[in-house]
Amino acid sequence: MRFYSTNSPQIAVSVEEALFHSMPADKGLYMPTPLPQLGRDFFETIAGQSLADIGFSISRELFGNEINIAELEELTHQAFPFDTPVVDLDPGKLGVLELFHGPSLAFKDVGARYMAALMAYFSKRNDKEINILVATSGDTGGAVAMGFHNVPGIRVSILYPSGRVSDLQEKQLTTLGGNVQAFEVDGTFDDCQAIVKQAFVDNELNAQLALSSANSINIFRLIPQGFYYVRAYGQVRNYGKPVVFSTPSGNFGNLSAGVMVQQMGLPVDHFVAATNLNHVVPSYLETGIYAPKPSVATISNAMDVGNPSNFIRLKHLYNDDFHRLKANVSGYFYDDDETRAGMKRINELYHYVACPHTAIGILGLQAYHMASEKDVMGISLATAHPSKFKPLVEAILEKPVDVPERLAVLAERTKQSIQIPAEYYAFKESLLQTVA
Repeated sequence: MRFYSTNSPQIAVSVEEALFHSMPADKGLYMPTPLPQLGRDFFETIAGQSLADIGFSISRELFGNEINIAELEELTHQAFPFDTPVVDLDPGKLGVLELFHGPSLAFKDVGARYMAALMAYFSKRNDKEINILVATSGDTGGAVAMGFHNVPGIRVSILYPSGRVSDLQEKQLTTLGGNVQAFEVDGTFDDCQAIVKQAFVDNELNAQLALSSANSINIFRLIPQGFYYVRAYGQVRNYGKPVVFSTPSGNFGNLSAGVMVQQMGLPVDHFVAATNLNHVVPSYLETGIYAPKPSVATISNAMDVGNPSNFIRLKHLYNDDFHRLKANVSGYFYDDDETRAGMKRINELYHYVACPHTAIGILGLQAYHMASEKDVMGISLATAHPSKFKPLVEAILEKPVDVPERLAVLAERTKQSIQIPAEYYAFKESLLQTVA
């Protein structure tokens, strides 16, 4: 498999190059080629397979000629000691794909742990330290911190917007220590993302440090996210209905991953892109005009992205054909009051406790059901455990939310972060000091 830049399709690089140098020099984004085609037989035999089993099968199709098969199987199963179950809310009509059974209780554990395993595999071949830079609006940072903590030969720098992540999310970013350093930015997620992007095109910095990204600008964050769409399909195919996925969306890597596996053969009838008030993509689907804006703070903070990086990939998957994209993806968005009301209604109707992001996904799926009037099996991605937003969820539902032990222990740990303004050169100076 090779990887080409969205800006220069004629130039392709290896798996290792795309993994470690996550942004091409031309400032595009890497895309895999060719996408292998998984035949009908593949999808008819996956019902009893785990996330790790499916991940290995797809990885073998993708990288079988570049990574030793036995080691590929081992690293895939090490990455996924947990599963991603579909929980029925309305059997045969509505289910939630729970993606929060990993160590950080968020869907991004899947991509972060797989990336860490691949990087550890390739880094054994050289002795150069890799510096991971990642911007987070909430869950990415915790998943990356835990996925890469104490991985030999790798240092991690996490940038997050001050005051815009939940308390437990912040503890996940700032309490591990070791090879993980948190930078608390006086700004928005978009500011953090802009700083990371500038670092990758800073020739002076790249001459001093080997930089890579664990954000969804790195294609290897997206590829494993496709595995759980396939795993979900295997759990509901017995209903014999067309399958629709609703994806709570911020930077649009998760939705792009779903579209990639659809183009590899996964039988998906339709996608729903569900967002909060940062609705540049739903608005694009309505008008055909893409107009990024400064992000707006909401209670679904992990989706507070005003200029999603992976929108480029999403369009690219449809050859920049607006009509093709619109035919396959519907967009809905909700403000905080609608999100709160949705969380209450979901709990009353289904006795299910959803975090605000998951609630938005379910609301989008319900809206699609009403608009299309099609008899489909809808699956909404449950992106984070509700305890990560404990005070908010408890206030809305007026009931206690249990916190899993692996998250509860963080509450007593001391936060350690480097506070910086939303300026690139302040980050660069601080980064060089930490690695000196």
